[in-house]
Amino acid sequence: MSSIAHAADGIHSDSFLSKKGIMSWLTSVDHKRIGILYLYTSLIAFIVGGAFALLLRTELLFPGRTFVDEHTYNIFFTLHGTIMIFVFIVPGIGASFGNIFIPILIGARDVAFPVLNRFSYQLYIIGILVILYGLVNPFGGGPADTGWTFYTPYSTKTSASVLSLTGGAFIMGFSSILTGLNFIVTIHKMRAPGMTWSRMPLFIWSMYATALIQVLATPVVGITLLLLIVEKFFGVGFFDPALGGDPVLFQHFFWFYSHPVVYLMILPAMGVVSEILPVFSRKPIFGYKAIAYSSLAIAGVSFLVWAHHLFVSTLSTSAAIFFSTMTYFVAIPTAIKVFNWLATLYGGQIELKVPMLYALAFVFLFAIGGLTGLPLGAPSVDMSYHDTYFVVAHFHYTIQGGTVIALMAALYYWAPKLTGRMYNEKVGIVAFLLVFFGFNLTFIPQFMMGTLGMPRRYYDYEGAFHIYHMLSTFGAYMLGTGFVTGILNVWVSSFKGKECGPNPWRAKTLEWQIPTPMPEHNFEKIPTITEWPYEYGREGTPLAK
Repeated sequence: MSSIAHAADGIHSDSFLSKKGIMSWLTSVDHKRIGILYLYTSLIAFIVGGAFALLLRTELLFPGRTFVDEHTYNIFFTLHGTIMIFVFIVPGIGASFGNIFIPILIGARDVAFPVLNRFSYQLYIIGILVILYGLVNPFGGGPADTGWTFYTPYSTKTSASVLSLTGGAFIMGFSSILTGLNFIVTIHKMRAPGMTWSRMPLFIWSMYATALIQVLATPVVGITLLLLIVEKFFGVGFFDPALGGDPVLFQHFFWFYSHPVVYLMILPAMGVVSEILPVFSRKPIFGYKAIAYSSLAIAGVSFLVWAHHLFVSTLSTSAAIFFSTMTYFVAIPTAIKVFNWLATLYGGQIELKVPMLYALAFVFLFAIGGLTGLPLGAPSVDMSYHDTYFVVAHFHYTIQGGTVIALMAALYYWAPKLTGRMYNEKVGIVAFLLVFFGFNLTFIPQFMMGTLGMPRRYYDYEGAFHIYHMLSTFGAYMLGTGFVTGILNVWVSSFKGKECGPNPWRAKTLEWQIPTPMPEHNFEKIPTITEWPYEYGREGTPLAK
């Protein structure tokens, strides 16, 4: 916060950054401050989770033991997955940039329930503290080593701190539900006059679809984790076969949430890219309605594909055929988005600024993630690829190549609006190149290992896989260096960057039409929307009055 507050020195007194002191942040109900708190917290979690990933890759640099034993390796793996998924990626773009910009983009002064918004962040912090308590674990047992999926029956039998990790995730689930409810009500009830559904920015459409998933899917994983805690504490047989339970039932419950949550992670990223591409192409977005409605289609179909994670379990043939078909079907609205993004680029006056570089990288990397998911949607092929490094690479091309790359795009796109200062373009490009090439060097060898049968989550491997693991580890360090450099560039620039004015990108959406940094209540007078926000072919046309 201090760096952003520094950028506000000397600006208008009604800025949302004008109040000083840590308590002014922790007690604030301003959606922009709460969004920045989410952003700072999630980026810290990203760095911590990334450090565990580098520890994993360092151990796998050579066959046999490199520097830790197999139990410690499993702990690193569990902490990497849990922190990255529950603490960083799920709240990621939605809770941070969604909180900051949803009210402004629809012409509102705040979210519908400001106090509830602050409470959702407080629950998020409490969940993190519960997870950290499990890492210390003063009463013995050690950190959890179950993997981030907490699969039963091992998770109910181990003496490790599964309860702390699942309890923390359970609490953060409430935070996610409250945030989703707040966003839904805000979008329905707080839009400015003239802000019809067909004039809403595409980021709002994506966040609306995301909020629906948050509200409908998160209670399922919350109940599942609660049942896991009850079984472990009281010995009630829900999932443990020795107690009359069914471990496959846990997998059904878990993936009913966890596959929609993939789209909960990726839909905000798609919204970010849909905002950036027309700005840096100087063209109206192609196929606005198709992109908007495809977000809702993705959210709807996402609830009907969870069991493709269970092709190797107890699914019947007819169920496998149904879930395979639905897995292919979800690719259709995704392909609609990619087609319209490419059509937007065609013939545009493309400016390769750092936000645009990350947006283009998103399209390329996410397309690979989506296409490599198609073989996993075929039961006969999935039998061979299931639980191999092919799945690891596919998952990271989808989530990291999608959500995390788009978060970097959002950070560079909106940071000048938050700080009033421009980042260093050259450093940003160097960081991007490290991220892009490091990412591909990390995960392309993992695709190759997967096709050769290398299982995932294994502590040791045969010498034939050494070259692939070595390349993957070198790529991971390059990737980590790129991310840290990119984040530090934005942070340092908020102190020392050149002042950039309210609209350095000449964008048309509402956040760029108000002063920088933004006023505490966003608008002096609620605007009346008179124009579609993507008319880049008609420069000077007002969006609102």
